[in-house]
Amino acid sequence: MDIDRPDVVAEVTAAFTGYEKALVAGDVGALDGWFWDSSRVTRFGVADRQTGAAELHAWRTAQPPLPPGRRLYDTRVTAFGPDLATVTTMFDYPGARDRPGRQSQTWVRFPGGWRIVQAHVSHGLAQ
Repeated sequence: MDIDRPDVVAEVTAAFTGYEKALVAGDVGALDGWFWDSSRVTRFGVADRQTGAAELHAWRTAQPPLPPGRRLYDTRVTAFGPDLATVTTMFDYPGARDRPGRQSQTWVRFPGGWRIVQAHVSHGLAQ
């Protein structure tokens, strides 16, 4: 198995960048497009859980915008062969008193492009 093929890492990095841009902008339509359109997609949040694309869309629509200044760091993309990758990152916001957040995603290449099939977001990890 090819691990971290440069072309795959570059593709997933670009997809993740597009996802992050949509997240910061609060663009629900674009965010929906980055997730697998399936009843099997799963997202675990800080205090929530969505199973299925319809539930994820409903949750996303009800969310307030992110605080300004979201900062990512220690972002890692790991590709396993040509069609599967994981992305992990840490995030914080300027002036936030909370510990940093952490985020992980599993990305799969479908005929229509890279999509998130599983995501997890949490807070509380010491730096």
